[in-house]
Amino acid sequence: MDIREITKLSDEQLLDAIEDNREEMYKLRLQKASGELKNPNLIKANRRDLARFKTVLGQRKAGSESKGK
Repeated sequence: MDIREITKLSDEQLLDAIEDNREEMYKLRLQKASGELKNPNLIKANRRDLARFKTVLGQRKAGSESKGK
Protein backbone atom coordinates (compact mmCIF):
# COMPACT_ATOMS: atom_id res chain seq x y z
CA MET A 1 0.00 0.00 0.00
CA ASP A 2 1.28 3.46 -0.87
CA ILE A 3 2.00 5.98 1.91
CA ARG A 4 -0.37 8.50 0.32
CA GLU A 5 -3.20 5.99 0.60
CA ILE A 6 -2.28 5.22 4.20
CA THR A 7 -2.32 8.87 5.28
CA LYS A 8 -5.86 9.20 3.95
CA LEU A 9 -7.11 6.47 6.30
CA SER A 10 -8.73 7.33 9.62
CA ASP A 11 -7.23 6.16 12.91
CA GLU A 12 -9.89 3.46 13.18
CA GLN A 13 -9.11 2.21 9.68
CA LEU A 14 -5.39 2.21 10.47
CA LEU A 15 -5.95 0.06 13.55
CA ASP A 16 -8.04 -2.36 11.49
CA ALA A 17 -5.36 -2.45 8.81
CA ILE A 18 -2.68 -3.21 11.41
CA GLU A 19 -4.74 -6.08 12.79
CA ASP A 20 -5.40 -7.48 9.31
CA ASN A 21 -1.74 -7.10 8.41
CA ARG A 22 -0.64 -9.02 11.50
CA GLU A 23 -3.05 -11.85 10.67
CA GLU A 24 -1.72 -11.96 7.12
CA MET A 25 1.85 -12.01 8.42
CA TYR A 26 1.00 -14.98 10.64
CA LYS A 27 -0.45 -16.86 7.68
CA LEU A 28 2.59 -16.08 5.54
CA ARG A 29 4.97 -17.33 8.23
CA LEU A 30 2.99 -20.57 8.50
CA GLN A 31 3.13 -21.02 4.73
CA LYS A 32 6.87 -20.38 4.74
CA ALA A 33 7.45 -22.93 7.50
CA SER A 34 5.42 -25.58 5.68
CA GLY A 35 7.08 -24.83 2.33
CA GLU A 36 3.87 -23.65 0.65
CA LEU A 37 4.90 -20.01 0.21
CA LYS A 38 5.41 -19.33 -3.50
CA ASN A 39 6.60 -15.73 -3.24
CA PRO A 40 8.82 -14.98 -0.22
CA ASN A 41 8.82 -11.29 -1.13
CA LEU A 42 5.29 -11.07 0.27
CA ILE A 43 6.69 -11.31 3.79
CA LYS A 44 8.98 -8.34 3.18
CA ALA A 45 6.20 -6.27 1.62
CA ASN A 46 3.82 -7.14 4.44
CA ARG A 47 6.38 -6.19 7.08
CA ARG A 48 7.01 -2.84 5.38
CA ASP A 49 3.28 -2.09 5.14
CA LEU A 50 2.93 -2.81 8.85
CA ALA A 51 5.77 -0.39 9.58
CA ARG A 52 4.09 2.28 7.44
CA PHE A 53 0.78 1.86 9.27
CA LYS A 54 2.48 2.12 12.66
CA THR A 55 4.56 5.13 11.59
CA VAL A 56 1.55 7.12 10.41
CA LEU A 57 -0.39 6.23 13.56
CA GLY A 58 2.57 7.24 15.75
CA GLN A 59 3.00 10.53 13.93
CA ARG A 60 -0.64 11.35 14.42
CA LYS A 61 -0.45 10.50 18.09
CA ALA A 62 2.68 12.63 18.55
CA GLY A 63 1.07 15.48 16.63
CA SER A 64 -2.06 15.43 18.74
CA GLU A 65 -0.01 15.38 21.96
CA SER A 66 2.03 18.39 20.90
CA LYS A 67 -1.12 20.33 20.00
CA GLY A 68 -2.60 19.60 23.39
CA LYS A 69 0.32 21.25 25.22
